[in-house]
Amino acid sequence: MDRPVIQHEPSWEWYRTFLAVLETGSLSAAGRNLGISQPTAGRHIDGLESALGLKLFTRSSDGFSPTSAAYEIAPYALNLAAMSAALLRKASEGSTDIRGTVRLTVSEVIGVEVLPPVLSALRHQHPDLAVEMMLSNQVDDLLRRDADIAVRMHRPTQNALIARHVGGIEVGLYAHRSYLAIHGSPSSLEELSNHTLIGFDRENAFIRGFLKQFPVYARAGLAFRADSELAQLAVMRAGFGIGVCQSTIAARDSTLMRVLASAFSVHMDTWVAMHEDLRNSARCQVVFNAIAEALREHSQNSQIFR
Repeated sequence: MDRPVIQHEPSWEWYRTFLAVLETGSLSAAGRNLGISQPTAGRHIDGLESALGLKLFTRSSDGFSPTSAAYEIAPYALNLAAMSAALLRKASEGSTDIRGTVRLTVSEVIGVEVLPPVLSALRHQHPDLAVEMMLSNQVDDLLRRDADIAVRMHRPTQNALIARHVGGIEVGLYAHRSYLAIHGSPSSLEELSNHTLIGFDRENAFIRGFLKQFPVYARAGLAFRADSELAQLAVMRAGFGIGVCQSTIAARDSTLMRVLASAFSVHMDTWVAMHEDLRNSARCQVVFNAIAEALREHSQNSQIFR
């Protein structure tokens, strides 16, 4: 089958609108997200389809449904978006002023439970600083400049990265006091199989290593499964059952009680990393240092509350 001939170069704005419609499923929602009108969003999609010679969406009363062609070009549009954002960040790196945007990629719990006070303090100190945060447990590639700074629970291996080890964050098993009042506390790891357990849905490298140490926590025995750490923490706080939580975070909530403290303790090696090209970026350096110091303190506190 012959590929369509592109008649003219599509505007980047059209690709940006395409990604917004792909995410939201409607012209109106995409327009609100982008600050443009619904008719303008419609013209962008029509223009992109015409320029590419592809049908990207099927229209219905339920909204816009992506076609197979839309899914095929989506990764390339996402690369354009990442490059556009990186270009804008790069353009402001020459200044020694702390201004411009820093893009972070961090795990959900770190991003929601640990970093907000740090970022708030930075914003007060540097009013021209903006922060973008990707809440993700996936390993985003800093070499592609998907983000400027990453917080990860493993040592970065790429040579082109600046990485700082900030310590080990300790996690343990916790349950709401209401759950333990009804079901009691397990006296051994083996007894966990008789309790309601909260944990992961899909395996990754960390989970596989974790299961070698604690096979009783196998997926089949979990009564609540979610890859979202925040969802796990929420149902734990609601009294659903026993789950894994960072000890520093659990210590803030007097209703969460530790179980099997001596038998179950995991240390997550924690690193902050950024691309070496950003070493002369004043805004990236100040954010990198603030996050590293906050996580160093967080890791030290996790040992205290063990």
